[in-house]
Amino acid sequence: MSHTLKYCRRNAHKVRIATQEIGGENPIAVQSMTNTPTADIERSVEQTKSIADAGAEIVRLTAQGRREGEALAPIVARLREDGYSTAIVADIHFTPEIAMIAAEAVDKVRINPGNFRTSGGELERLIEICRRRGVALRIGVNHGSLAKRIFDEYGDTPEGMVASAMEFLRMCRTADFHDVVVSMKSSNTRVMVHAYRLLVEAMDQEGMTYPLHLGVTEAGDGIEGRIKSAVGIGALLADGIGDTLRVSLTEEPANEVPVGKILAEYFNGRTAEFSVESFESYSPTEFRPRTAAKAITHSEITSEYDIIEATSDNPTHEWRAAILNRKDNRPVVIRRRYDYDNPELVAIYAAADMGSLLLDGLAEGVWIDAPALNEAQIHEFELILLQASRLRFSRTEYIACPSCGRTLYDIQTTLAQIKARTSHLKDLKIGVMGCIVNGPGEMADADYGYVGSSPEHITLYRGKEIVERNIHQREALDHLIEIIKRDGRWHDPE
Repeated sequence: MSHTLKYCRRNAHKVRIATQEIGGENPIAVQSMTNTPTADIERSVEQTKSIADAGAEIVRLTAQGRREGEALAPIVARLREDGYSTAIVADIHFTPEIAMIAAEAVDKVRINPGNFRTSGGELERLIEICRRRGVALRIGVNHGSLAKRIFDEYGDTPEGMVASAMEFLRMCRTADFHDVVVSMKSSNTRVMVHAYRLLVEAMDQEGMTYPLHLGVTEAGDGIEGRIKSAVGIGALLADGIGDTLRVSLTEEPANEVPVGKILAEYFNGRTAEFSVESFESYSPTEFRPRTAAKAITHSEITSEYDIIEATSDNPTHEWRAAILNRKDNRPVVIRRRYDYDNPELVAIYAAADMGSLLLDGLAEGVWIDAPALNEAQIHEFELILLQASRLRFSRTEYIACPSCGRTLYDIQTTLAQIKARTSHLKDLKIGVMGCIVNGPGEMADADYGYVGSSPEHITLYRGKEIVERNIHQREALDHLIEIIKRDGRWHDPE
């Protein structure tokens, strides 16, 4: 029996967040997060406005303590007085009591199951406040901060992320509360995509239709951050998964919004359909490489590789069908033409189209055919795309958080300084994290970590091990480089 591959939005029920409705047939909503101290009401209001003015329908603010939680009500009041109807979300990590305060002020509360107790009635009390006020709830699972009991049973895996989410979703269903959104974020695009797909399977089995918020955490900045985000988010959007999204960049928050809009709108109106005879060699929830061939860019193609070009308005499914139907076992290079003279658009579109095939192991190479761009630029995009898809590491990777009100130092400037002195290194991952809330967990697969520990002070990690604590920021980068040198992983720029 043949199967049809086509673009079709996943069926999600509608959830209202202030004046914004997500799920159903509603357009995908784009959001961002402030990086001002939430207790600074004036600055937080102004930055929220700038994010809203950039086009975001939803804005999130951190509420890590009582002062920040109590600042949310005046922030929302000021925004409404000034004519902003933007949906406001409170981000809660460790303290259920702050979630209760926030729920009395905002339009949605985000909690992390890894840090929010299921015992003691905290979730039930939060649900009742949300129900009374018409506040939505996001169950926001982070790959790097699973609860210990979940980690002990499942390890640091997509399956553990799904178990964590489903436990909280079942509690919401038992309470007959359905204004719930779910997210499954990771800085590892393969983990992120497979976790969302596994969650959809698990929810389908239990008749759940909760809408999904998409995001790749700690994507970094510049073109690398855009490509990495497009790989993970695009792979899911191509399959119709996702109702809201955030592109997490280590830049000004408003910069995230236009990139999110590009992704959200890219998949509208896809019509092409393709037939597949069998899915035996393919799994959407695990990496199954077809061959052991090297991942390559188009300039490295040899006769060993077979080129498959997509020409329809649905390239992801076109490539998937062509590869699954072929009898040829040669490694595959996927190719598509992009007639744009805007390099950012080419990079984002190519990553969104091709990422899914690379993450699943169906393709071994990429060919971005962009006549308006120069060859060096295309080659760079292709290498970044292969690295973002976890297939080939050709440069230093920076797992850098976008910063928020918890950030303890100037992370944008610091990331630029770290890049300037370490970007020549190969096959190295460096985590640059604003605080310890998610820092050590989200950079778990990094070789080295640079994590804010107190205002203007840094703790340095080798893998998950703390090497030096509480160094002043002005000395921390030199200390990090010395650690890399002692480990024999440093070389001078050529």
